[in-house]
Amino acid sequence: MLTEKEILSDLKISRTTLWRLKRKGMPCIKVGSSYRFDRNDVVNWIENNQGGEYSEGYFEIPTISDNLILQFPSNQPKILSQKIKNNYKITISYLLRHNREYLDKLLTIEELNELEARLVEFNSDVKNEDAVKVFAEAYTSILKKRHQNEYIENCDPKLDRFINNKNELKIIWGDCLKVLKKMKSESIHLMITSPPYYNAREYSQWENLNAYLNDMRLIIRETYRVLDNHRMWVFNVGDVFDNDNLKTKSVWGKRRLPLGAYFIKIFEEEGFEFVDDIIWDKGEVESQRHKNGGVNYPFYQYPLNCYEHILIFHKHRLDISRIPCPVCGSLNVNGNTQSEIGVQSWECKNGKCFERSPHNRGKRFSLRSNMMQDISKRISENSIDEFILSKWRRDILKFPPVIKIDQNGNNRIGHSAPFPKDIPEMAIKYFSYAGEKILDPFAGSFTTAIVAKKLGRKGIGIEINKTMFEPVIEKRVFEEFNGQERLEKFSL
Repeated sequence: MLTEKEILSDLKISRTTLWRLKRKGMPCIKVGSSYRFDRNDVVNWIENNQGGEYSEGYFEIPTISDNLILQFPSNQPKILSQKIKNNYKITISYLLRHNREYLDKLLTIEELNELEARLVEFNSDVKNEDAVKVFAEAYTSILKKRHQNEYIENCDPKLDRFINNKNELKIIWGDCLKVLKKMKSESIHLMITSPPYYNAREYSQWENLNAYLNDMRLIIRETYRVLDNHRMWVFNVGDVFDNDNLKTKSVWGKRRLPLGAYFIKIFEEEGFEFVDDIIWDKGEVESQRHKNGGVNYPFYQYPLNCYEHILIFHKHRLDISRIPCPVCGSLNVNGNTQSEIGVQSWECKNGKCFERSPHNRGKRFSLRSNMMQDISKRISENSIDEFILSKWRRDILKFPPVIKIDQNGNNRIGHSAPFPKDIPEMAIKYFSYAGEKILDPFAGSFTTAIVAKKLGRKGIGIEINKTMFEPVIEKRVFEEFNGQERLEKFSL
């Protein structure tokens, strides 16, 4: 005889499902306050009770319940090796009926009509997990569209069509702040960049540090709107030694400017959550600075800076719109605590749900956990290889910067501060799925977009300096893809 715990493990079902089967007549023996089960009796009972239906209102509140059919095919040789939940039939039409009470309250008439129009193309062959997934994606897309419509009057339809067309390699010429303001809200899945450093190059000059940081703040504020919810921002920046031009413009005003610290503060103030500061060790220093003519005495010597920051941020816009359970598709859910700051968690209260905890608690989930736990996305194109996992195991990482000067003294990249491929490669593999849109607001020599394309994503760059970088980008795209890829362009 098997205990409840043993039969649960054998059948691979929850306590709630076991309770339902007992009520339907599955043989068991009560011993004190618990039950015992004969495995052979259970197997015979299951085989002889195929195709039965539960009575109307059997599970819960009649107003929102519907019959679920439990069927065991006669040609199924090892029924106990499969989860019983796989034999329940859930269809799109069932989910619409089951959730009608909630849909009428949560959606406008126009939104409800749009949802039904999106689902009408799916027939009864789409069922169970597939039906739940289709319904959940259609419903959450309606909620997302509602949020996007709050800013839709400022968006450029031509730019939106350009961003969303099938081409996977795109450059947008223009000021990134102006471009971002024309983009649809939450339309980009991952952002990666290395911004222009304060007064470090002839093309990146500001009157003073405050003017620079204010410009960066406005751009970061706009990226918060454009980046999809619960997604990541990877921001590579190094500290610089320069004059902030706030007190004096004299040479004695030069000092170490901790840009990394400034940017962390700006990102947090604009709504992002700080995740990590990965230190990029750029290797052995070659400069002779700080040696002070070989005066090897206190206060004359100081270490050279040889690292940069790779700052990681999360966007978590708190959205308390009810979302369906990823297991049963029911909107009969209760708001739970936030699993992270800005991540609303939910608990399924549908008694029909196939997944319950040992203490009979419903499935707990959030928009973020649904995205991360989507089995359909666990494919080879999204797998992170062991080399990358090993390379980025620690948050202090050593790899050399890009060697831009060739043996003839020429800049082979065409950029005075090129971006190494290592950073976007890690970010794209760690924080995006195949087919998603990756944006670099300061495209420069187009490294991020090129890496994105090679990894099966859509690479998009924004660059203001068309005169300097257009020939550079066109050359790189031709060389990297052997002339087989077309660079699509848009000017704003």
